[in-house]
Amino acid sequence: MTLPEGATEAMPVAGGDINEAWCVRLPDGTRAFVKTREGAEAGEFAAEARGLAWLGEPGALGVPQVLEVHDRYLVLSWIQPGSLDADGEELLGRGLATIHRAGAPHFGDPFASGDAPDARIGSLGLPNEPATDWAEFYVQRRLVPLTRMARGRGVLSRSGARALGVVCERMDVLAGPPEPPARLHGDLWWGNVLADADGRPWLIDPSAYGGHREIDLALLTLFGGMRPRVLAAYQETYPLADGAEDRVELWQLLPLLVHAVLFGGSYGPAVERTAMRYSG
Repeated sequence: MTLPEGATEAMPVAGGDINEAWCVRLPDGTRAFVKTREGAEAGEFAAEARGLAWLGEPGALGVPQVLEVHDRYLVLSWIQPGSLDADGEELLGRGLATIHRAGAPHFGDPFASGDAPDARIGSLGLPNEPATDWAEFYVQRRLVPLTRMARGRGVLSRSGARALGVVCERMDVLAGPPEPPARLHGDLWWGNVLADADGRPWLIDPSAYGGHREIDLALLTLFGGMRPRVLAAYQETYPLADGAEDRVELWQLLPLLVHAVLFGGSYGPAVERTAMRYSG
């Protein structure tokens, strides 16, 4: 592991997936959270730091303060963990809606200048070049690359890949009414919503980009189920377009494909079943 110079009292904590996670004491006595990984891609932690700052700009939800960025580690302010209470769930819904409505300059990497760096989801890198059209971005930057990976690793059947191909061809119709690019967390499952000791929500571990706002909600729904207070507060703040409920599984193709590539198992058949629903 690589930790900041002078860090003491290092204790491993939950929160690591591909990274190691530590609670440390910095030389000035500050308690901090450190995520570190040998072999991390150059600029990977800097991109996460930029994403946290971008999500924090609207001031709608807490994000950890970035204390130091290094190619081997990221140092963040320590958030004392707790449980998300009812008020916290409503705050999450309102705050997420406000962040989404703050928007992005285009679909894709909001900081792009020249070649955009890959979006990182777990150990995977996905193309993140900007696009002006959401359907094109979702197909070309997400579904097509992930389908190739899944086929290459033998975790997706030929019939599943064919069904996904049809979904891609129909995306202009399936994607629903056009919307401006939303400011997305990008990897918003419940493990990346941290409740503090006062029951308030904080966003952590983003893969931030400009995209369709229903993506973030679909991820929350897939992993742990959408909590009614969250959705109700979101709808009051920034109502979803007609047909949103019918598109939830369309957007869940993204995390299902990611999990199929990373973990195999039942995720490949789940991708195929979901794609079949939208390919007919």
